[in-house]
Amino acid sequence: MTITSMRLLLVIFLFAMYVLALVYLRRRPLTRAEFACWALFALLLPLLGPFLVLIMRPPLRGVQLLIFPVRNRRRK
Repeated sequence: MTITSMRLLLVIFLFAMYVLALVYLRRRPLTRAEFACWALFALLLPLLGPFLVLIMRPPLRGVQLLIFPVRNRRRK
């Protein structure tokens, strides 16, 4: 699978999720401002979701984070 096809699939799925969210929101009694806020949230959440998962995931057991590497200590 090429990167172009992956990007195309991402855009298609993002658009499909956005349309589903708008269909769901149409049935709720919302003002225009509330609808706009929820629609913006529905648009941004799938875009930011993968990044939030990567940022907030707990470290794996036995794997050190490389953000603050620990210096090698000499044995006495």
